[in-house]
Amino acid sequence: MGQWNIQESVIVNQSNQRFTEPVPGLLDGKSILVTGGTGSFGKAFLRTVMRVYKPKRLVVYSRDELKQFEMQQDPDFDPRHHPELRYFIGDVRDVDRLSMALRGIDHVIHAAALKQVPAAEYNPFECIRTNVHGAENVVQAAINTGVGKVIALSTDKAANPINLYGASKLASDKIFVAANNLSGEDGTRFAVVRYGNVVGSRGSVVPFFQKLLEEGATSLPITDDRMTRFWITLRQGVNFVLNGLDVMQGGEIFVPKIPSTRITDLAACLAPKLPWHVVGIRPGEKLHETMIGIDDGRMSLDLGGYYIIEPILEFWNNSAHVKNGAKPVMDDFFYTSDGNTEWLEGDDLLDLINGSSEPK
Repeated sequence: MGQWNIQESVIVNQSNQRFTEPVPGLLDGKSILVTGGTGSFGKAFLRTVMRVYKPKRLVVYSRDELKQFEMQQDPDFDPRHHPELRYFIGDVRDVDRLSMALRGIDHVIHAAALKQVPAAEYNPFECIRTNVHGAENVVQAAINTGVGKVIALSTDKAANPINLYGASKLASDKIFVAANNLSGEDGTRFAVVRYGNVVGSRGSVVPFFQKLLEEGATSLPITDDRMTRFWITLRQGVNFVLNGLDVMQGGEIFVPKIPSTRITDLAACLAPKLPWHVVGIRPGEKLHETMIGIDDGRMSLDLGGYYIIEPILEFWNNSAHVKNGAKPVMDDFFYTSDGNTEWLEGDDLLDLINGSSEPK
């Protein structure tokens, strides 16, 4: 296979900037499908696209008919008011249904996954079928139908995984990176976006703590008082995906530079007058999070506001990223929540929580 033909367009997210705004004009006239489109990210992504762009079609692909029905009751997602919206019942486990849904689609955002760590530990076969076999099906369907670009959402838990969810997402990441070997010189391009906990998303600790407080809790449960976590807002996550879609050449794992916080600081921020009690780490849970391990650090580039883990592909060419200011990271580099240089606490942490609602 020859060298990829890389179009070195102007990249909006310059090396010294954060991923603060969507890329102008990126999705105008395009047809986009979002797997897992009824989830927190999917809804926030769709809201942003309808607010900023003029897409030809926006396809919500998910397996839960009730969630799709409830979503359509929201005026923001009512197809009578937004004729570009389509709703497809389907599972990423079903490659034939995916292939049918992807006909005429320009870009795919793959957000569907089984994400709960304890659930994956106790239901391993289901986790593998969705997160690993589902990734394979997305790749096959995208190549067969001529999709232009695919961005797959990953997780910090895929770096040095210790639980099945993380291991399944690592396998998924490898599948999407290697898919660029299969799609041909001018075929579908695949890339991955990896980030930490989304503030306010379903299943995260912030709404869990807030629910306990609303119910009159007299103390908050802390798994371990040493625990640290990366944090990103839905708005930042959406914009980071859009920027990745713009600059991707195929094979990259994009990692944003985002702040860390101690779980004890989070509890103190939400309930400054309440004590907390240690309940112990759950099965498969990490004390600290890793986004780039030391081995991946050897293949990483720094673009100021984010990192790129370069793919091990014979025909990979990073010239477009280097032109945009990408530089190799230092020797023995790694990126973990406890070793982060940016921390949130006090008013800054409270501002993050208060500004964590879905983009409108």
